[in-house]
Amino acid sequence: MSRTVIVGLDGSPESRAAAEWAAREARLRGLPLKVVHIWEPVPEPVTQAPLLGVETQQHWSERVSRETAETLEPRHPGVTVTAVQLKGRPADVLVDTAKDAELLVLGSRGLSGIGGFLVGSVGLAVVAHTGTPVVLVRAGEQATDEHTVDPVAVSSAVGPFRPVVLGFDTESPDDKVLAFAFEGAARRDTALRVVHGWNLPPYYVYGLSADLNQHDELARHKAAELTEALIPWRQKYPGVEVVEESRSGNPANHLVDASPEASLVVVGRRIRRSPIGTHIGPITHAVLHHATAPVAVVAHG
Repeated sequence: MSRTVIVGLDGSPESRAAAEWAAREARLRGLPLKVVHIWEPVPEPVTQAPLLGVETQQHWSERVSRETAETLEPRHPGVTVTAVQLKGRPADVLVDTAKDAELLVLGSRGLSGIGGFLVGSVGLAVVAHTGTPVVLVRAGEQATDEHTVDPVAVSSAVGPFRPVVLGFDTESPDDKVLAFAFEGAARRDTALRVVHGWNLPPYYVYGLSADLNQHDELARHKAAELTEALIPWRQKYPGVEVVEESRSGNPANHLVDASPEASLVVVGRRIRRSPIGTHIGPITHAVLHHATAPVAVVAHG
């Protein structure tokens, strides 16, 4: 495996924010960064229009990736940045390019007035079909957003990192997802906030039981399951402070609520063998569209 961080760039504000985040992450990991710009040829009638010929497209594409790489290196000392221009369908090219990478970073833009974010068709297709961890970064994301606010309410990029938030399923825990989250917290020297959401049994939903003692007993049982599942990981990463949160309710809502105080949100995606569609799961889909922090999606079997 080529230990590289890759960022997809299309010249948009969200992709530039993703490039800055990717450079910061590459520095944390001690890895090189590759900036990938994909040129998707347009239909021939369009290329014949003034100022929109093939040569003009290629020149613009090369310039975007080259200039981005040139501006990233001075701002992120120690990170080797290279730029490449590739041709083809963006989703397919990104999946193929990232198959041997350690991390792929993409941008997503905000939906004004709706309170969510738009992960476009390319981003969703890549997340659904790559086995490489993918991080989605919002337009406007700043280095200071990852760090805590000091007592005088001045955010700083040199202060402590905010916690890493992990969405955890005790019924099907996966080592890849857990390792990614724990290593992310260790790399940032910050806490790992493990969020476990669970739903009430049907007889609670339909009002057939109003026994609060039973509800409390179920809550204790779910919390104990979470604690037990994390024991070996606490032992493996003794330097990482782990904060456990087990609550009833929609897991996606809990993760979205936790995201404003997170430096990174980590969720899993079960690998689907069907090549058709963009199956990423309802929880991951909701978190991608509504979390305010960068979201890492880790594929697992």
